[in-house]
Amino acid sequence: MPPVPAPARPGDDAPSGQLRGRRVLVTGATGFVGRHLCRRLRRLGAEVHALSRDPGPHVATLPGVTWHRGDLADEEDVAAIVGRVRPAAVFHLASLVQGDRESALALPMLEANTRAAVAVMTAANDVPGCRVVLTGSIEEPRGDEPPVSPYAAAKSAATGYARLFHAQWELPVTVLRLAMVYGPDQPDTRKLVPYVCSCLLDGTTPALSSGTRPIDWVHVDDVCDALVRAATTPDAAGQVLDIGSGQTSTVAEVVRTLADLAGHDGPLGFGEGEDRRLDLAHVADPGPAAATLGWRATTTLRDGLARTLAWHAEQRTRPVA
Repeated sequence: MPPVPAPARPGDDAPSGQLRGRRVLVTGATGFVGRHLCRRLRRLGAEVHALSRDPGPHVATLPGVTWHRGDLADEEDVAAIVGRVRPAAVFHLASLVQGDRESALALPMLEANTRAAVAVMTAANDVPGCRVVLTGSIEEPRGDEPPVSPYAAAKSAATGYARLFHAQWELPVTVLRLAMVYGPDQPDTRKLVPYVCSCLLDGTTPALSSGTRPIDWVHVDDVCDALVRAATTPDAAGQVLDIGSGQTSTVAEVVRTLADLAGHDGPLGFGEGEDRRLDLAHVADPGPAAATLGWRATTTLRDGLARTLAWHAEQRTRPVA
């Protein structure tokens, strides 16, 4: 296998230094987007606080972050932490992400993705001037269409509450409906991109669905830029904005691009797994985010996949601590 190229990382092009020296609170800081966002906020000079049920294992991985032990399912915990930190902005990224269609997921999704968001907004509403940015999903239904999963339904309900908090109590809250986020350092190796990267670098054949599903992919660096802009742009308050490229590439196209970057010309395992029901093409409309935030995705899919594959390759050369 030829060496995997490591393209240069893009520089931070935050819209302003408005967060420098200011307190921000991140929920879901141990997750994929949360880890990247905490590092971005630290580079911007913000005083970063994070909420976790068990902060201990994560302190070393995110230096400079102040951790608070709490449970988002406990509104008293959330209110106490937000009241103690008194942040200028709360980034609520914590979420139970699972696209399965089983009815048994309905209540867990409601608890983790709707009730927790309401607890965060309720607490933030008691801190004057506190901005809130919620991460929604591009899978949230539009118009009269039904949700495709318990996850999509719960996220849509959280967005409805965000609209209520802004309209009724003037909470400056923004919902960013994220497309499919990918990039380096994604801890859930069951997700497509890290899973395929690992298989290709191991020389094994992945077990994949048909690969025909079209997806709007957005790089995690672009997502972090959108999150920062949503917290610092006055006109973003009350808005629900799509964050994606506005274009789709199928699972098969992404896998073949990774295989090409890795120099892999063997089988790719399409058809080994089943396609999920109601896996529709959800495509972001980036126009409103461009108009409101001055944001558009700038990382091309091939460049983003190249950086991601290079990161996975680099991890294999690091000595075990």
